[in-house]
Amino acid sequence: MKDASAGPRPGLRERKKARTRAAIREHALRLFREQGYDATTVDQIAEAADVSPSTFFRYFPTKEDVVLQDEFDVLAIGAFEAQPADLSPVAAFRAASRAAFSSLGEDELARLRETTELTLTVPEIRSRAMDEFARTIGVIAEAAARRSGRDPNDFAVRNLAGAIVGVVMAATMPWSDWAEETSGADMLDRIDAALAHLEAGLPI
Repeated sequence: MKDASAGPRPGLRERKKARTRAAIREHALRLFREQGYDATTVDQIAEAADVSPSTFFRYFPTKEDVVLQDEFDVLAIGAFEAQPADLSPVAAFRAASRAAFSSLGEDELARLRETTELTLTVPEIRSRAMDEFARTIGVIAEAAARRSGRDPNDFAVRNLAGAIVGVVMAATMPWSDWAEETSGADMLDRIDAALAHLEAGLPI
C-alpha cells in the first residue's frame, strides 16, 4: 500500500499493532472464504492469527468489525486533512477519496470488493454496518471540525459528514450486482460522481 499523504513514520509499537491487526483480518477473511462466515468463530480466527481471543477483541469489538473496519478511513482522513485550505469541505473530500483510492494495490482492492460483498449478504454484518456508518460520520465530522475550526458536534458539521457518508452509500450499495466486474477505478468514479453531485447542491 502506498501512503496517500506524507507524514511521519509510525513508531515500532504502532507498526507492530498494525501488523497484528492486518494478520487478524487476513486470517479472518481467509477462514470466511474457506468455511463460511457463520461457521467461523472468533477462537478460530485468533488461533489462525496466533493471538488470544482477548487480543482479537482489543482490535475488533465484534466478529463483524473484522469485515467492516479497514484502513481506508485512515488513508482518506489523512488525505482530507492534507488538502489546501481554500477547498470547500466536499471538494477536499473528493480529492482525498481520489488520493486514498490511488494508494490501494490490486490485492487491497480485491479485499475491498470481498468485504463489501460480505456486508451486503450477511445479515449480522449488514446490521452492524449501521453502527460503523455512525462511527464514520463521527470521524469525518471531527476532521471537518479541525479543518474549519468548529466543534465536531456543530449541527452544520454533523450534517456535512452525514451527507458525505449518505451519497457515498447511495453510490456504492448496489455494488453486489456488479462487484466482480468492477475495478477500483470504476468504484472511484462512482464515489467521485456522488461527491460531485453533493458539491453541486444535489440538483435533480
